Amino acid sequence: MAADLHILVDDACAGTRLDAYLGAQDACPSRSACAHLIDAGAVAVNGETCGSKKYLVRAGDRISVELPEPRESGAVLPEPIQLDIRFEDEYLIVLSKQRGLVCHPAHGHDSGTLANALVYHCGIDHLGTLQGEDRPGIVHRLDRDTSGLMLAAKDDETQRALQDLIRLRTLDRRYITLVHGEVTQDQGTINTGIARSAKDRVKMAVSNDPFARQAITEFRVLERFEATRGNDGYTLLECHLYTGRTHQIRVHMRHINHPCVGDPLYGKGKGAERADCGLTRQFLHSWHVSFTHPVTGEHIELADELPWDLAAVLDELAPRSLGRTEAGDAIIPQLGLMDE
Repeated sequence: MAADLHILVDDACAGTRLDAYLGAQDACPSRSACAHLIDAGAVAVNGETCGSKKYLVRAGDRISVELPEPRESGAVLPEPIQLDIRFEDEYLIVLSKQRGLVCHPAHGHDSGTLANALVYHCGIDHLGTLQGEDRPGIVHRLDRDTSGLMLAAKDDETQRALQDLIRLRTLDRRYITLVHGEVTQDQGTINTGIARSAKDRVKMAVSNDPFARQAITEFRVLERFEATRGNDGYTLLECHLYTGRTHQIRVHMRHINHPCVGDPLYGKGKGAERADCGLTRQFLHSWHVSFTHPVTGEHIELADELPWDLAAVLDELAPRSLGRTEAGDAIIPQLGLMDE
């Protein structure tokens, strides 16, 4: 689990460059390593991601740093893990990550990760390392059991440019999730702070803590399903991420009392197997990405059908449909579901 460091800038340090200020903190790594963390979007100032190493800190600034979890040193070894690549050129890759695949080595997952697969496919010298030597190519992450589209970069400059697109909210990422209960609004925006839970350090939580990082999720209802004995109905949503906080959609859905179906961490909990439609992982799939290629200028737009386990749940629920919205009529046919 990554560590979170929170710092309040005092008067004596005002005017110091952000990378130098962090590098001088005992709990932080070297200045150059801190510069990489800033480039990777792991540093926030007053709740907003700060991508400038040259930012001059001010007295009273609240700085949060997501420090990578300590690991034994060692190269990420190539492993022949199958990749479902949807776009590739000499600069970047867009792939569909399967459920169960961890993005990069961490405690308990020293091998068998997406990073190992990327090293095998591209070679360690042809992947960006701004996120760290143990995260080659990684631009953004999906939770282990979240499936779908994500990006990888083949060099540092492309990696930095893609992370800038995320930070500037011009890399459009959309997810499909099935949640418990009837979401009555056809669309809405959830804008909160998110921080690590004080009660359970494995979890994230909506928080008003001054060091919490801003998280914005926009959602649209696609289809609603009636309640029956043992459940309170379901709603199929498309979620548009404007930020990329850890577990963001899962936390936000829990916050509005509509947790993701099958979510083992933020869901209904023990005894909810029936209401979770037999799923053993969260119903969450990164189905659509669109962005301007940072090198070629090409517009890239890709969609990914639901994997079989999620599609099977919706096929089972189809007779209980209360109708699709206009957005649902446009999106659901692209998800590879059986005709009603």
